[in-house]
Amino acid sequence: MKKNTVKAKLKRGEPSLGTWLNIPDPTVSCFMTRVGFDWLTVELEHSPTTLEHATVMMSMVAGNGLIPLVRIATNSPVNIKQVLDCGAYGVIVPMVNSAEEAKAVVAAARYAPEGARTIGGQLHAANFDTDSATYYARANEEVLVIVMAEHVDAIERAEEILSVPGIDVVFIGPNDLTKSMGLAPSFETEDPRFVHAVDHILKTARKHGVVPGIHVGDAAMAKRRIAQGFQFVAVASDAGMLISKASEVARDLNLNAGRGPLAKY
Repeated sequence: MKKNTVKAKLKRGEPSLGTWLNIPDPTVSCFMTRVGFDWLTVELEHSPTTLEHATVMMSMVAGNGLIPLVRIATNSPVNIKQVLDCGAYGVIVPMVNSAEEAKAVVAAARYAPEGARTIGGQLHAANFDTDSATYYARANEEVLVIVMAEHVDAIERAEEILSVPGIDVVFIGPNDLTKSMGLAPSFETEDPRFVHAVDHILKTARKHGVVPGIHVGDAAMAKRRIAQGFQFVAVASDAGMLISKASEVARDLNLNAGRGPLAKY
């Protein structure tokens, strides 16, 4: 059975970088596997990607030697079970704002005795290059369970959330977090509330043996967050990189598209 190399890397205390796949296309996924990231996250919360799209994209990512992750649309046992059964090496769950919600994530993502994930499917084993029996025996060791801290409620309850056994990573979603503070959505801000929240999650994660993660907008931000102590770092997205580079070219050619509303993303 293939190892989850990202989980192993994080356990060694090393940083691991990846990006988001917002475009529901396996060809794009294939191109992104050649860039150099450790992992790619298929986006199901804020994109038109379907479970069928995601399954093909995960197969493409795993087949090319990277680690396929999925951010589900909402915290539910069905959503978690389906993406894991379809081949994800880990699940990223949005808006986990209480210990009860964190416990529900672990229960849905782990087989007994650690959780209550039900048995079935073939694609999970196929993506790990193994048979179903081996997968069932070792999935709890290899699957990444990632909860998102992206609301002021999660910051206030970080101690109780991160003390829940079975959580591997806490991942800060800065855009939703800043919005919940009444600020404009942003990857970074010097507002003291945001700075304190990020520091609080980092310290609390370390205290409970949970890997700290965060989403950033570019390479410079990623380097700063890694130096700060974050290990699981998502850099922008496939769509964001496409728009950014296309806008740069359009600006260099003095085209109106380079000054369009998407050029800042």
